[in-house]
Amino acid sequence: MIDLYWYPSPNALKVAFMLEECQLPYRLKHVDITRGAQFDPAFLQISPNNKIPAIVDHAAEGSALALFESGAILAFLAEKTGLFLPSETRAKHAAMQWLFWQVGGLGPMAGQAHHFRAFASEHVPYGITRYTNEVNRLYGVLDSQLTVKEFVAGEYSIADMAIWPWIKPHERQGQDLNAFPAIKRWFAAIEERPAVRRALELGHERHADEEGHRHLYGQTAASVVAATSKAGVKKS
Repeated sequence: MIDLYWYPSPNALKVAFMLEECQLPYRLKHVDITRGAQFDPAFLQISPNNKIPAIVDHAAEGSALALFESGAILAFLAEKTGLFLPSETRAKHAAMQWLFWQVGGLGPMAGQAHHFRAFASEHVPYGITRYTNEVNRLYGVLDSQLTVKEFVAGEYSIADMAIWPWIKPHERQGQDLNAFPAIKRWFAAIEERPAVRRALELGHERHADEEGHRHLYGQTAASVVAATSKAGVKKS
């Protein structure tokens, strides 16, 4: 059994896709990041970066294995099952490079676009333009790849699972899929997969209220220590 520490978000959805595609037994452990549950000391033992998703695989070889970071989790599950990541060296690393492209590029840039376009406490034109344009550039890179490949690395893989949830909120990023026909075709094909539909039923996003914003934004080392101490008191 795998415990999936979850809150509806693009990064959590990636892991739900993989668990559903592989038909691995799992149970959701809801972490309400809008109310500070990510600072609970017990959760920090699993995810020291106080982010979701994270997993604990109770059936891992030797003993239970805890992992955080969605890309690492996807790679682990692919190795565990032998699914959705090719074994041949070139094909494997073709998929892995696109997984890292999402983790290091599309996700952070799209997240910043979301923030400055929708959630920032003040209107910052430079931030809006900077991140909207960079996301647009990344969409162009992806569209070019999907013009010559059915899926991002050839066959459907963990790379596609990582990228798709970050394309779903394209309107919030200021992007129009009609401008990227190859992405639009790929997006629709993945959306029709039964495992993807099951994962989407878990929820894919939830907007934070004012209290949630206090827990999500403006963290510092000192504020995390304070929040962790407060969560520890609550649990005792």
